Amino acid sequence: MIDGQAELDRMFHALSDRSRRGMIDRLGRGPASVTELAAPLAVALPTVMKHLQVLEDSGLVFSEKSGRVRTYRLQQDAFAAVERWVEQRKTRWTTAFDRLDQLLADEPETLPE
Repeated sequence: MIDGQAELDRMFHALSDRSRRGMIDRLGRGPASVTELAAPLAVALPTVMKHLQVLEDSGLVFSEKSGRVRTYRLQQDAFAAVERWVEQRKTRWTTAFDRLDQLLADEPETLPE
């Protein structure tokens, strides 16, 4: 599972930055050029390109070049690994809380004297 862990590490690293999350949100509405992705950011174009490289390295997005325009898109099923990881933890937490609820329900209520 080391490869799976490395994949998750890259994805969580990519998602840890507000600018990259904004790019992901924008790409959720459809493909976008570098210029479109850079427009709402107050950073230089080389910084935008570094962010996009991190997103691409994480497997969350991919790009295509047509002429002089590079267009980015969300990778289909990009978040599947993250969703599985979260769902596994959610199941564990729900089970633990259910057991705690049952334990507390089984405890006799004691009143102060």
